[in-house]
Amino acid sequence: MDFLSSNSFLLMEKSLGFLWTKQAAILDNIANAETPNYKAKTVTFEESIRAKLEAARSGAAPRQAVRQVLDESDFAVTEYEDATRMDENGVNVTAQSIEAIRNAYQMRYVLNAVNSDLKLLHAAVRG
Repeated sequence: MDFLSSNSFLLMEKSLGFLWTKQAAILDNIANAETPNYKAKTVTFEESIRAKLEAARSGAAPRQAVRQVLDESDFAVTEYEDATRMDENGVNVTAQSIEAIRNAYQMRYVLNAVNSDLKLLHAAVRG
């Protein structure tokens, strides 16, 4: 298995896809904060992949099982059913803004990890 197809690199790739989709959902929620009957969206990935990885770790061939979990894992976009206002809109702009900032920090952390790994690879290639 080469460096760019390692389990850790695949997990970082999946994480970036999740964080990008989550940021888009948050921004969509904020943009629709005044739209009547709008249901806020949420994106989940961390809990499901954590549970799947824990189950794979206890299996007979954990390395292949982890790879299979990573290949098959995807995030889910769902809508809140709770309407917090009289116009049936479920967006809390303050909470969404805080989540957008938290998500941006997480995305920056993953991008720094990818960049670090690629710098190592670049140094190895250059010698």
